[in-house]
Amino acid sequence: MLNTETPNVLHTELDTYATADLAAALIDDQFIAVQAVRAAAPQIAAAIDAALPRIEAGGRLVYVGAGTSGRLGVLDGVELLPTFSWPNERAISLIAGGKQAMFVAVEGAEDDTEQGAIDIRELHLNQHDVVLLIAASGATPYVLGALQAARASGALTVGFANNPDAPVTRCADVGITLNTGSEIISGSTRLKAGTSQKIALNTFSSALMVKLHKVYGNLMVDVKPTNIKLLRRTVSLTMHATGKDEQTCRKVLEECDFHVKTAIVALQNNISVVTAEKLLTLYQGDVRKALEAVE
Repeated sequence: MLNTETPNVLHTELDTYATADLAAALIDDQFIAVQAVRAAAPQIAAAIDAALPRIEAGGRLVYVGAGTSGRLGVLDGVELLPTFSWPNERAISLIAGGKQAMFVAVEGAEDDTEQGAIDIRELHLNQHDVVLLIAASGATPYVLGALQAARASGALTVGFANNPDAPVTRCADVGITLNTGSEIISGSTRLKAGTSQKIALNTFSSALMVKLHKVYGNLMVDVKPTNIKLLRRTVSLTMHATGKDEQTCRKVLEECDFHVKTAIVALQNNISVVTAEKLLTLYQGDVRKALEAVE
């Protein structure tokens, strides 16, 4: 029996717990998720390093999963646009059962190996693309079908599973095992297995974006201001990075369509927005190099 399916021996009377004890037990069990991801840090780092040159060459991130794993993939990909201005067409999510499965469980969809392969082939992947295959069991047929097709295309494959020596990690170019063990509610991998996947995906994509110069220091300088909150954030980020007052920062931001990187380089180097944009293009969006170029 898979670790994720094995009944938890520590909480066999869970249904009798007082509410406070029940909540505490469920929360405490989640700490194992953090430990599991921390143990997999070397493999996650290897995946980041393998993915970076492909993404720099124009590749796409493709998330594949079923059920909770699929939804977590969708979540990670969707959030890359507002956080890092990552184009939607370069963050694609496939979930067993199609888009409707994001909101309503589609029974049996995860068992369709061929559909996983079909969905991947329709993307016409190439050697620059990076496919993240997520499955708590590590043996979900839909995900394994997608894995086989992705490997045939020459794309980089990264497998995430919550059981050791799982097919999805064993057969991927980079395998990441998040060994969370049995769930406090037996087999319910929406609990700590899901939490570990969320942490691992956040870590992978965020680190990749840092490597792509979408962060300056620890500031979110490639944020896409799609709402009032984010517009305000562009101002506060620019003020923090440059030490300039709000009025000055807002004026320059308005000139560059609220692109924080451009505003920082323009203000710090006392140059025009147009010149700042050219410097950032020359240095592939690297704020530090753009600033150093004028020193």
